[in-house]
Amino acid sequence: MRIARAAERAGRDPAAIALLAVSKAQSAAALAEAARAGQNAFGENYAQEALDKMQAVTELLGGARARALEWHFIGPLQSNKTRMVAERFAWVHSLERPKIARRLSDQRPAQLAPLAVLIQVNVSGEASKSGVAPEDAPALAREVAHLPHLRLRGLMCVPEPSDDQRLQRARFRALRELLERLRAQGLALDTLSMGMSGDLEAAIAEGATLVRIGTAIFGERVLARSAA
Repeated sequence: MRIARAAERAGRDPAAIALLAVSKAQSAAALAEAARAGQNAFGENYAQEALDKMQAVTELLGGARARALEWHFIGPLQSNKTRMVAERFAWVHSLERPKIARRLSDQRPAQLAPLAVLIQVNVSGEASKSGVAPEDAPALAREVAHLPHLRLRGLMCVPEPSDDQRLQRARFRALRELLERLRAQGLALDTLSMGMSGDLEAAIAEGATLVRIGTAIFGERVLARSAA
């Protein structure tokens, strides 16, 4: 398995690296098959598509197995979708605005555990990429950490695609070093969501604790996406 081999090369324990199956645009049947094989955490980019899929997966697996699954929202989040995400997901990886953070906290049902959130950081500085600038992350982190129904767990990034492993590692190193600075400021952060099918080795070498893998698990996407 690539994760285990990459962890071994980096001198890390593979058990310290979680696998998130990125299941956007994949069928409920494909998710159910992965769940039966032991995969529990799934990442979705579009809220309504995810909710429809959750229902279909529950019908395929049965309630008890479906309730054991952990759903992560990993795409850009619009204000009009925060309630469904706050009510149905366990994690949000793509937090980048205080307004969205406040809405998620206000809309998180009281009977549920606090919503685990990650701040998305634009480590490559691309205008087309979501995420806060690295220099703006500390202020957002401090604000999010005080919201009552959220639990700030760490940082996430999606660097520009590149085959240059030195560039890959530099981007991921920047996120790790930012996390370390935030921890030094007293924030209890434990998660670095970084690395996908094309660059997971570089991410693990730089300290990823969660890798988001889609194509390497499911193959190419097979469904047209629905509205976010």
